[in-house]
Amino acid sequence: MTALDTLKYPIGRFKSNQELTSAERNTCIEEIEACPALLKAAVQGLSAEQLQTPYREGGWTVQQLVHHVFDSHVNAYIRFRLALTETNPRITAYKEAEWAKLSDSELVPASVSLALVEGLHLRWGVMLNSMSDNDFARALDHPDNGLMTLNTMVQLYAWHGKHHVRHITALRERMGW
Repeated sequence: MTALDTLKYPIGRFKSNQELTSAERNTCIEEIEACPALLKAAVQGLSAEQLQTPYREGGWTVQQLVHHVFDSHVNAYIRFRLALTETNPRITAYKEAEWAKLSDSELVPASVSLALVEGLHLRWGVMLNSMSDNDFARALDHPDNGLMTLNTMVQLYAWHGKHHVRHITALRERMGW
């Protein structure tokens, strides 16, 4: 991995386990449930100036990362709900880099998205913990990735939260914050 790849993917790129066990899935659910507290701890005590610091050259600011986690995870939550109530629903992709440039990502304090992530993950966790093996086998049709099962999606979003938390904690380590 190059130095840039290490900055972009500090915990490595996402890899799906197609033979996910119930125990591994439960670990993913626990990681999704833990995300809000880890994200909040990662930004705890940062100044307004520090929140406006990109996690890498050309990357999003810490504040944009926090807002992105909410944007991404609220989309995931809706996608899970669609897959649980429809047969292979075709979902829409969104331009996450463009969303990060919208005024609310720059002007609204990160604390707002931290609170939203907390409430969202509470509901999401209840839903995930109530799902059966058959529910996790349900799929959605992603425009870029084709059919994706909810088993894959739970792994992806467990990884996604840790990925962005590590962007912030790695920045703090490099900057001595």
